[in-house]
Amino acid sequence: MKPSIALVGDFSPDVVAHRAIPRALELAGAAEHREVAWNWVHTASIQEAARDLAGYAALWVVPASPYASMTGALAAIRWARETRRPIVGSCGGFQHMLIEFARTRAGLNEADTAETNPEGREQVVSQLACSLVGQSGSLRFTPGSRLQEIYGRDTATEGYNCSYGLNEAYRAALEAAGLQFTAFDETGQIRAAELPRSVHPFFIGTLFQSERAALRGEIPPLARALVRAAHTIP
Repeated sequence: MKPSIALVGDFSPDVVAHRAIPRALELAGAAEHREVAWNWVHTASIQEAARDLAGYAALWVVPASPYASMTGALAAIRWARETRRPIVGSCGGFQHMLIEFARTRAGLNEADTAETNPEGREQVVSQLACSLVGQSGSLRFTPGSRLQEIYGRDTATEGYNCSYGLNEAYRAALEAAGLQFTAFDETGQIRAAELPRSVHPFFIGTLFQSERAALRGEIPPLARALVRAAHTIP
């Protein structure tokens, strides 16, 4: 049966990543010789994640936050994490994966993002010292990480379109709860996170937007890996 991937976010044709992600999945499916389908799932439509996402084999929490419903986005991420569904989050999706994990696993009950709650007590996601909107740069992957395995090399160059990322003050708390940071820029700033295989088969968030390569006709390694992972769900 053709697996279906939920693209969790609030679709807009004006968002480059929203045009890129379906193309990335199309190219990945062709490269893998596997059929794959996808549907947009608006965050405000997620009222009960177990019910609203039950038919999906995998999730991609897409860029362009703030979302119409942060609650819906976090519920989707939690459902994927707890049911061990493959999940990718890029840019805003990555930021919300950090918040969900901080709230439910790291004891940071008020974890939030400065983008929507600048007065929040636990700003796990804060404004970057330098905006990465329209920027690109090199990355170093942690040896033995899923991202290193997926890319098949130790380094890569990827693009960004964001102004918010992990507040390093919370790094230790997230790591103590089991989250692993596995991609770093030239200055050592965190650019991706994942859960170990022993905890979750495919839980990867990236601040960079690897999907944009699809608009140049290139197959994003992470999209290809997600398609493979989606085919493991019965």
